[in-house]
Order: sequence, then C-alpha cells, then structure tokens
Amino acid sequence: MKPLQLSPDTALKLAEKLQVPLEQLMHMPQHILVQKLMELEKEKQ
Repeated sequence: MKPLQLSPDTALKLAEKLQVPLEQLMHMPQHILVQKLMELEKEKQ
C-alpha cells in the first residue's frame, strides 16, 4: 500500500485534527481516513 498523496501542509493539518501521529496518518488506508473525517464533521454539527 502506497502512502497517501497529500501535501505536507495538508498532512500536518489532518494529523492535528484527527489527533494521530503524522506517520500513522500517511500509512492510513484512504477509506479509514475518509471515515474519520466524516466522524469529525458529525461531531461539529
């Protein structure tokens, strides 16, 4: 599995928002990342 194709700036912001280490974020499967982002959105509302 190849790392996510994110800019360094985006990767840092995502890691901070999801509260996961940057290295873990880069190796996270894309569908799990999308799921976590959807969970964040639900919490906001």
